[in-house]
Amino acid sequence: MIALSLVLPAAAAVWLLGAGRGLAHRTVNRVALAASAVTLVAVLGAVLTRPTIDRPWVPALDLRWQFAVDGISAPLLVMTAVLGVAVVVHSSRRRPEGGTSAVFHACLLLVETGALATFYARDAILFFIAFEVVLVPMWVLITRFGDAHRPAARADAGARFVLYTALGSTLMLVGILALVASAGTADLEVLARGNGSGIPQGTQLLIALALVSGLGIKVPLFPGHTWLPPAHTIAPTAGSVLLAAVLLKMGTYGLVRLPIAAVPDAFGRIAPVLAVVGAIGILWGGLACLVERDLKRLIAYSSVAHMGFVALGLASGTSTGMQAALFANVAHGVVSALLFFIAGGLKERWGSADLTVARAALREVSPRLGFALVVGLAASLGLPGLAGFWGEFLSLYAVWSPADGLPLGVFRAAAVAGAAGTVLAAAYALRVAGLVWAGDRTEPAVADTRGAEWAVVGGLVAATLVLGVLPHVLLSVTSDAVSALVGGS
Repeated sequence: MIALSLVLPAAAAVWLLGAGRGLAHRTVNRVALAASAVTLVAVLGAVLTRPTIDRPWVPALDLRWQFAVDGISAPLLVMTAVLGVAVVVHSSRRRPEGGTSAVFHACLLLVETGALATFYARDAILFFIAFEVVLVPMWVLITRFGDAHRPAARADAGARFVLYTALGSTLMLVGILALVASAGTADLEVLARGNGSGIPQGTQLLIALALVSGLGIKVPLFPGHTWLPPAHTIAPTAGSVLLAAVLLKMGTYGLVRLPIAAVPDAFGRIAPVLAVVGAIGILWGGLACLVERDLKRLIAYSSVAHMGFVALGLASGTSTGMQAALFANVAHGVVSALLFFIAGGLKERWGSADLTVARAALREVSPRLGFALVVGLAASLGLPGLAGFWGEFLSLYAVWSPADGLPLGVFRAAAVAGAAGTVLAAAYALRVAGLVWAGDRTEPAVADTRGAEWAVVGGLVAATLVLGVLPHVLLSVTSDAVSALVGGS
């Protein structure tokens, strides 16, 4: 199942690049849909049966094909596969701008392949390689298939994406190589069991700093977040969805697998800094959303704030905080995907995503689209009963009572800042709802969501409600793995 879920989308992408250029958009979309649908079935099979792969790859360097599934990776695998189907279904509505449909769908499949391989990987070097596989097709989606009316902005967003992610990759690679050389193994499970034993404390600290800095840029955390809003603003809808719901999650997942699991003592020494950075990101993102004019850019800044809550949970050093971070990771993936699908649809209908232009109220002209937007905004501000609540609430609870040995004053100040961030989230959510959804305007009218778009948006609305009402569906999956990693604190 693991092999099928990796080989099939990669093979379909290669075939589309080589033989699909002359095919009609509908045909290409059907090929990509078939590949992503079978991949989803294979991922579900792998999550249920928990198989493993352990084969020699480069024996001279002791590198191995090591793939497995556990409670930490399972929700992310399922979310990635589901959204892989969703972006292909959504893309059936219209031919992409800026290039051939074959290249566009091949990039979607390659992003999915790299993300799945990242979440499956149990070898540190293999993890890095899989992570990097995602970056090239994502760059193509941004620079080639982004907003066709803004070529200069596409080039700028692509350049920022490359420069920042390359810096993050360099720091991450330095940390991984130092960790592997010091521990004598690249096996992530062995590294987690060792907890940094045998590695000098100073070396552990340098490894943790390199890994947290590199992965923090990819999450992204403040102040390495400035590449994200331009990328989201200019990317096509499918690219924005995968960027927010999949690529960012790879960064937070890497924090769990590498510094937290492999060098926990060193990570604990820099956890206060991570908590402060997360708190600043929450406030910074919320304040930016209060004045942002572009709807897609606003959602991007809200992602910076939500990743700050994930950072708070991870920094707390408790099992509750880890559970909160993993839940917030998945919840943000679902909610951000919902909001970007809606924002992309509105941009197509309006011709831009400028919030300062007077529009017809969605509740009057597009009730289904308006309802989905209200649900997404409510979940984004952390309203109880929706997906966003549990991750944020539990993160604040965990950071208020962090693990023993951590500076209580710093963490409680971060908790207060995080709570203030929820107030900012409510303010900008109400601002957007007032500008886009409320009012009595009926001109210019826009079409309501239907067909493939409504199937995707409606499914994400349902997922947002299910995660909010039944959080144990996700928490029960991650609990055992978190206890093994952090303990029962």
